[in-house]
Amino acid sequence: MAILRRIKDGAGDQGARIEAISWNEDDTFKAVEGNRPIVGCSLLVGSISARSYSNQDYWLTTRVTEIIEEQLESDGSLKYIKFKTGNSEYELYSNSYKNKYKDKTNERTNH
Repeated sequence: MAILRRIKDGAGDQGARIEAISWNEDDTFKAVEGNRPIVGCSLLVGSISARSYSNQDYWLTTRVTEIIEEQLESDGSLKYIKFKTGNSEYELYSNSYKNKYKDKTNERTNH
C-alpha cells in the first residue's frame, strides 16, 4: 500500500493500486509503465476496487516532470519519493514509511 499526498494541501489518496500511466499524443491511455513515479507519466494511486462509501476511488496526477528525492528499502522497493508534476509537488510513501507522513501531517496542521 502507498500514500500519495500533494505537498501544498495534503490532498491525495492511498491504496494498493500504484500505476505510472503513459499517454498517446492525443492524450488517450497508452500503457501502464510501472508502479512508481516515472518522468513523462501520470501517477495513479488508490483502491484496486471501487470503494463503497467513498467519493473518491483514486488520485491521478498530471505528468511527472521531475523526481526530486527517492529513498529505497534494503530490498530495492520504494520507501519514499518526492516528485513534481506540471502543476504540483507530491510525496509518495510506502506503507512501511507512513509514520513519517503522519508526523509531517501533524506538523502542517499544528502551524
